[in-house]
Amino acid sequence: MTRNERRGEHQKLKLLYLTKIFQEETDEEHTLTMAEIIEKLAHYGVNADRKTLYLDFAELRDFGLDITTARAGHNTYYYLGARQFELPELKLLVDSVQAAKFITDKKSKALIEKLETLVSKYEATQLQRQVIISGRIKTMNESIYYTVDKIHEAINKGFQIRFQYFQWNLKKEMELRHSGAWYQISPWVLIWDSEYYYLVAYDATSKQIKHYRVDKMKRLSVVEEPRQGLECFRQFDTPRYSKELFGMNGGEETIVTLEAANEKVGILIDRFGKDISIRPVDAEHFQAHVNVAVSRLFLGWIMGLGGDVRIVAPPSVVEQMRAEVKRLCAQYPIKS
Repeated sequence: MTRNERRGEHQKLKLLYLTKIFQEETDEEHTLTMAEIIEKLAHYGVNADRKTLYLDFAELRDFGLDITTARAGHNTYYYLGARQFELPELKLLVDSVQAAKFITDKKSKALIEKLETLVSKYEATQLQRQVIISGRIKTMNESIYYTVDKIHEAINKGFQIRFQYFQWNLKKEMELRHSGAWYQISPWVLIWDSEYYYLVAYDATSKQIKHYRVDKMKRLSVVEEPRQGLECFRQFDTPRYSKELFGMNGGEETIVTLEAANEKVGILIDRFGKDISIRPVDAEHFQAHVNVAVSRLFLGWIMGLGGDVRIVAPPSVVEQMRAEVKRLCAQYPIKS
């Protein structure tokens, strides 16, 4: 085999290598001359000349690649213009991946590396960012992606799922709940709430709608048995369910009246949405009516806002707050 034959041994892959060169090595700030393109093709064992490359560029444009030309003096430069994703869009996706608590560090790096292939190698360095989220701890459950995928599969096909459910013990070890008993339920809705995935499903044994944290599921499989609970979910309101459970903690659903300093209005709107009823009390305070599942989590959240927010109605919830304050005070007795 002659040297030229060896150099042209990959001629049939010419357009693929051209695409690779444009995608990986060019962008608006990093362009290539015709001579540089010919040299790079030769590196892949592809012979090329200017005349045939013009035809190749036209074919790539017909295929949908934005092969763009730029002139500077007597020189002509080529690069890939529009891409499937713009760089700011990919930066947003990378930040979301890094900030997502349910994505492990290992999987975050793998996903970001895949996103980097959607831009040039130069722009890819701009995606190697580090978003710092205060107090953020990544999950250690590496299988959550496949679990979510199987849940979607079961929902789409109308099947049930089977899994084991775990909890942490004092030794920081995962232990299966109910001595490793298997749960078999009918999945209906996945909810993203408080930085976790939750599955809302129908439990035929108790004939109730229940929710489960997806990252605590293990050995999940799709069971090819018809999904149950259609009547329960026919009128199911997902946003309302998520909102009323207030971070997936149970409690009696109640309309609660809160009185707060005016500067706290943003906190309440962020928590309960713009649909809450608000009326001024005086120049510095307002009252808001919120629909919430009253629980210790809710009461603790109110306490965390300090004296600028307080519960004023109904009396039963006010009394629950008093009882909770007394309970906490009893845990921290004042020593004489």
